[in-house]
Order: sequence, then C-alpha cells, then structure tokens
Amino acid sequence: MKGIILAGGSGSRLAPSTNSINKHLLAVYDKPMIYYPLSVLMLAGIKEIMIISTESDKQRFEDLLGDGSSFGISLTYREQVNPNGIPEALIIGEKFIGKDDVTLILGDNIFYGQGFTNILRNAIQNHNDATIFGYRVKDPKRFGVVEFDQHQKVVSLEEKPIEPKSDFAVTGLYIYDNKSIKIAKKLNFSERGELEITDVNKEYLKRDQLNVQLLGRGFAWMDAGTHESLYEASEFVRNIQQRQGFKLACLEEIAFYMGYMTRESLYEKGKSMEKNDYGQYLMEIANRKHTQQYWDSIDRNPVLGLVENE
Repeated sequence: MKGIILAGGSGSRLAPSTNSINKHLLAVYDKPMIYYPLSVLMLAGIKEIMIISTESDKQRFEDLLGDGSSFGISLTYREQVNPNGIPEALIIGEKFIGKDDVTLILGDNIFYGQGFTNILRNAIQNHNDATIFGYRVKDPKRFGVVEFDQHQKVVSLEEKPIEPKSDFAVTGLYIYDNKSIKIAKKLNFSERGELEITDVNKEYLKRDQLNVQLLGRGFAWMDAGTHESLYEASEFVRNIQQRQGFKLACLEEIAFYMGYMTRESLYEKGKSMEKNDYGQYLMEIANRKHTQQYWDSIDRNPVLGLVENE
C-alpha cells in the first residue's frame, strides 16, 4: 500500500494568508497542517508516501520534511502544475503507485477519534476495490453525501444535494485498488473545470465495488480550508492538548513509538527546539522511564501520535 497526500491548489479561500505560502504549511495551532494527514498515513502503517504540491511550494515541503528518513518513512514529492482536481493525484502518482493499492488523503483534512488507527488499518487490510469514509454532519447539503444499506454497502452518492438521502458526508480519505489509476485517466472535466473524485467513486459504485467505513460518535473530522475552519481546528487541537497533555499528530512521537526513531534521536530533535513547548515535549518523552509500559497503560488515540494496541 502506497500513500498520497494532495497538498496542491491555490488556497484562495485562505487568502491573503496563502498569497505567499501553501495553505498546508500554515500552522494548525502548534504544527504545520501537513503533519495531520501525514500522521494518519504513518499510523496506518504506510511507509512510502508521496506529497503532491504546487511547483513553487515543492521545495518548501522538502525543506520541512526532507526525505522522511528522520521519521522512518520514505517521502517523495511531485508537482501538480494546475489545480485540476483530486483524481489527478492518482494520475500524477501512477509510477509511484506502481502495481500497489493506494490510500489518498487531502492535505487539509484532520481526523481525531478513539480507535481510528485500528479502523483505518482494518479497512486497508480487508479492503477490496474502494473504500470511502463517511462522517455524520449537521448540514449534509454542503457536502458530498453517501447513502448506504445496513451492510454499509454504498447505495448512492450525491454532490451537495438539495434533499440529502443521508446525514453522512464523504471525507477526504480514500482507499483504492490499482484500478483507480485507469478510472481517473478516463474521467472528463466537470462544469467546474476539474476532475471530480465523486466520479471515481461513482465508477466503483457502478461496478458494485464501493464500500463505506463510518466514523461514528466520538470522532471529529475537520477540513481546515477556510479562515473559520482553520481557527476552529486550531482551537480544537489546543483544547485537546492542554486538557490531556498529549500532542496531536506529533510525527516524531509516532516514529518513536513505532520503532522508527531511537530515544537519542528523539531527544536531539527535541533539543533543537527546546525553547518551545513542542521541543520540550519530545525531550520529556525521550527522558521518561519505562516509556512503553507507561504508554500501554493509557488510552491511546491515533491522531495524538500514539499507536493503539493491535
């Protein structure tokens, strides 16, 4: 399984903040937005990941994350010349994906919830064809909506329907088999002038090969693509971290507990940022005695940067 993060686009909804920087490099409280989708893929056990961004921002992502080796993963970078839609990520990533399946996540999506790591890993291990993730929303008219039966088999998909057939929106997280590349290549541009990910999902639905994994009570899904939602996401992260004492989407912490980073390396990384809370947090983890036993005793959450019990 390969992973792709689509972090391109113009970021026009966040202007003027994005006039000189990619929105996925903006901070969601205490870390860049890109950390959140990257943490999801890492916790899913995916180690080969491609980040797709604009030509002008590609180097900035490389400067931030490098080749991924410091986190125990492999990162490659590709450019999306024009914002031609989400499915273009599958086309751009064709050689990278090779003969593998792929998990695609949007760079401005944030997921939080107990058990999410196990849900995602099980979905990857047991998936056939295509899996999307549904999240109940208060106003489904604003989203792509998925209708499903009692077996969580998708019945219909609608984009911003006037009369929604369910309260579940389709999130920006998709698991596809290798056929998705050919499907994306055959798409026509929509009236918006883009390739639509809904059309990819509809093709799988047409073939009776689309399943939905529901994220129920206790989960939070946020799209930090507007000023309001970016602020809300930052407040959410701040409140969770201050109340629980754990950091969400801390890549170094994930790498350490997954065995990708040594205690010494974790401490040195924290030392390089010791003047702020993030660096002090890494040093505290590295200095903690009986770390794994302590970790096994607490309630873990994937987007906190913690690995759940298998």
